[in-house]
Amino acid sequence: MLKGHQSWIFTNRPMIAATGVTGGPFEANGNLADDFDILHEDLWMGSDSYEKAHRLLIEEAITATLEKGKIDKEKIQFLFAGDLINQITPTSFAARTMKIPYFGLFGACSTSMEGLALASFVVNYQGASYVLTGASSHNAAVEKQFRYPTEYGGQKPPTAQWTVTGAGIALVTSNDPTQQQPVTTSATIGRVIDMGLSDPFNMGGAMAPAAADTIIAHFRDLEIDPSYYDLILTGDLGRIGHDTAFELINKSGLSLTRGQFQDCGLLMYKEDQPVLAGGSGAACSATVLYGHILNQMKNGRYKRILVVATGALLSPLSFQQKESIPCIAHAVAIEMNEVGR
Repeated sequence: MLKGHQSWIFTNRPMIAATGVTGGPFEANGNLADDFDILHEDLWMGSDSYEKAHRLLIEEAITATLEKGKIDKEKIQFLFAGDLINQITPTSFAARTMKIPYFGLFGACSTSMEGLALASFVVNYQGASYVLTGASSHNAAVEKQFRYPTEYGGQKPPTAQWTVTGAGIALVTSNDPTQQQPVTTSATIGRVIDMGLSDPFNMGGAMAPAAADTIIAHFRDLEIDPSYYDLILTGDLGRIGHDTAFELINKSGLSLTRGQFQDCGLLMYKEDQPVLAGGSGAACSATVLYGHILNQMKNGRYKRILVVATGALLSPLSFQQKESIPCIAHAVAIEMNEVGR
């Protein structure tokens, strides 16, 4: 049901029954390598283009999810997914391979929570019993579209971030109260926020106001306090955006602690990896959530979390026309199922 102005409550608590997470060589050397199902040694992945390798990441993540969920592909009613490449072709071509009824989504790096919110809504209201959702990105494919080709070797400023190579997919189903699994309980759909920033090498700074706006709206709509959650996790703000969002949220009157407020782009990589301000890309929040964070929830570290994926809605064309960067953030609340409820 609608709660407040821009939030949904999922009274039937749709369940995240299984996930699949794939990644590339930088992720294999990062902090969270143990939480990936499949890791590749190079960016080509046996393909003759980076975009085809990108498609492979998605197909492998879907296959891993189905295998872990012990469900046949034919039982999946819908796939909600997207990426950052022109016309989301890697995802669409993966959907062609998988032959699952498909909604292609583009919310830039917010796509993971856009998809999870929509999948949860559909399952909550019996629009489907089994839905796959996720997001992906490929460093070399995305960098050559939005910045410089990898081969160019252009120097980046310290505000720039490293696009995650990977795909994260989740299987959303009707709740089974006998299973100790994470469930979605609510979602807050973000507004497009544009503060006039135009530097594509400072995505974190551009997206921070959108993240803060959605988080503030979530607590306003649900009439709860930030202390309700063990973790509030942003998608890919990196060091610059994470600090800015933290300041904006606390200035609004909400009280967050540094330990409670974390960012996927800061969790993914090690300190000695040359990722500048941190990780980014549509795969950033998808792989960190569907791998590392949900594993920690199942191990008892977190009981309630709020995941806020952030996206910069620019394109090469809008940048060439000297437009500023509109941004958005979508939030989904996830809790561990109460067995016997």
